[in-house]
Amino acid sequence: MELTNLVDSFAEFKDSKNIDRETLMKILEDVYKAMLVKKYGNADNFDIIINPDRGDFDIYCNRVIVEDGTVENENTQIAYSDAIKIAPDFEIGEDLSELIPFSEFGRRDILAIRQTLVSKVQEYERTAIFNKYNEKKGEVIVAEVHQVWKREVMLLDEEGVELSLPKEEQIASDFYRKGDTIKSVVLSVTMRNGVPKIIVSRVSPIFLERLFEQEVPEIYDGLITIKDIVRQPGERAKVVVESYDDRIDPVGTCVGMKGSRIHGIVRELRNENIDVIMYTTNTELYISRALNPAKVDSVKIHPNEKRADVYMNPDQVSLAIGKGGFNIRLATKLTGYNIEIYRNEDVNYDDVLLEEFSDEIESWIIDVLKSIGCDTAKDVLAISASDLEQRTDLELETIKEVLAILKAEFEEE
Repeated sequence: MELTNLVDSFAEFKDSKNIDRETLMKILEDVYKAMLVKKYGNADNFDIIINPDRGDFDIYCNRVIVEDGTVENENTQIAYSDAIKIAPDFEIGEDLSELIPFSEFGRRDILAIRQTLVSKVQEYERTAIFNKYNEKKGEVIVAEVHQVWKREVMLLDEEGVELSLPKEEQIASDFYRKGDTIKSVVLSVTMRNGVPKIIVSRVSPIFLERLFEQEVPEIYDGLITIKDIVRQPGERAKVVVESYDDRIDPVGTCVGMKGSRIHGIVRELRNENIDVIMYTTNTELYISRALNPAKVDSVKIHPNEKRADVYMNPDQVSLAIGKGGFNIRLATKLTGYNIEIYRNEDVNYDDVLLEEFSDEIESWIIDVLKSIGCDTAKDVLAISASDLEQRTDLELETIKEVLAILKAEFEEE
């Protein structure tokens, strides 16, 4: 009968990973006591014996044996003549514990117990999930892609808990398929209508910091400290490190032998370029390091304006600016100074390296030109458009656009 419903309800939760057996027993006891209070007005004189393996329960009513005709409360007292019908050796003043037949509980009682049980367990599980992930904020987790939507990706952890990876927290070059396993950092945990909403991120600087901690034991152990991180997710990142032990080279330690440590992080971040910079309190030197991989000749600071004039050779300008301007923007964000790039006036401008045109000419085109021995603008201009077409896989229209850009450089001069 309805008892089966209770057994089934118990079976739904007794093997749950999010709730321990002792807590589940306490929830069951509280639910049954609430039912007794509703039915009898008080549950203090009732003992509830839960059978965890079967999922059912026994309820015993404890009453005091009193003289016939003196029963004031049938829930707490029983007449002597009724008591000896149960066991003839009972005496007045003794306690009698009697099993209440399950048939005394009607269909509505059973349904109410089941609904309350389901509600209470689900509420506990949600709270447990919230507390668990609230403590995990800032930690890296591994989860499986369950659903991919336009604005977010739903992940499932090893216990089947749903996590949300919104579009704005994904690296632009990320591509997900159901069943993929990905790493991310727990960004925020909130309760929405009683349901925990867990947001994870792959673009947060905290994610990059945790990846460094995993790959570089010296950071995890506190021998090397990460002072600051700025990122353009999927493109470039700058990580500032410091060591309080002069025997430890923080940059070399983070990069690893032949880049062994940093390569794993780069792959995880979809080939994001990572510059590891040694921290210094010297502002000029800090700005120079922040513009890595460009080589800086000199820096002039204007502290009142929070501006820095940086001078370098022409072949370093494009490196300082970086593809899409990411390098100089990250350096500005890292140092807090508005950085202005200037070419050294005493440098011979007769020729310019092709890398300096990276903002106008796509990098793959520059690579093609370099593959045929053209490292500078004048190297390319020395070859006719038709010869370039024969020696490369470039289309004639593309070649003409490149030649026009290179010629304009010298016309400006």
